Amino acid sequence: MTQIDIGCSLVYDIKRPTVLLLKIAASWTQHQIVNNESLTSSPVLNIETCQIGPDGNRLHRLVVDPCRLTLNYQASAELTPGIERTGDIRESLPAEMPPDVLTYMNPSRYCESDLLGRFAFEEFGHLSQGYVRVQTICDWVHDHLEYTPGSTNSMTTASDVLLQRTGVCRDYSHLAITLCRGVGIPARYISGYAVDLEPPDYHGVMEAWLDGQWYLFDPTRIASTLGLVRIGMGRDAADVAFATITGTATLIEKKVWARSPNDQLSTANNPAVSTA
Repeated sequence: MTQIDIGCSLVYDIKRPTVLLLKIAASWTQHQIVNNESLTSSPVLNIETCQIGPDGNRLHRLVVDPCRLTLNYQASAELTPGIERTGDIRESLPAEMPPDVLTYMNPSRYCESDLLGRFAFEEFGHLSQGYVRVQTICDWVHDHLEYTPGSTNSMTTASDVLLQRTGVCRDYSHLAITLCRGVGIPARYISGYAVDLEPPDYHGVMEAWLDGQWYLFDPTRIASTLGLVRIGMGRDAADVAFATITGTATLIEKKVWARSPNDQLSTANNPAVSTA
């Protein structure tokens, strides 16, 4: 078991009545238990907890009048990931997949697998099927993109990233997801807190459905999948944005952290990790 202390502090300048929808709280799974959790606001507001979407992502809703709003979230997550030998993990046939997995074979807003399907098959269709093929796709994305903060925005899609060859964690994951879907492997986007991430921020990785369960992959290689605390999951980053705003609110300060007493969380030679 690995214990990870996580949290964030967000400060907003609210100019007019605004509704904030926040996805910053860690999720509960059979491999992730959340303890000592708190979410507070200054000024003190009613914070409504909602479970939304087919994946049951947890969302907090706040209705805010004009003010300087400070939000503080903290929790302790206990991770007991499922770990498998990569060579033993095969790809699942569509006839074997649960119905809720099938949606992750389709194109989505940022992952245009219909546009990049031919490219995906030309590059990766000939490879042996299984965990190794997904890892090869992630390795290709890592080797062909340059990690450049500020090089993309909220409109950048996987095909844009493939052309410009730069991006940040969400872009790396979007491209890897798209290429996996392009060769018939269900894949989805995961948001979370990551230990030792520099600079500290929310992190975006991907999951692929293989051999009857979801496995984590990080195409950026900047954080270990063994030290990722899940927040939410979706077709792409649009489903798990940390804040959705209706009104006028400017984020003026953001601090995010994930700390573990276990200093052995290396990004090298990560095993096949499942925390869904």
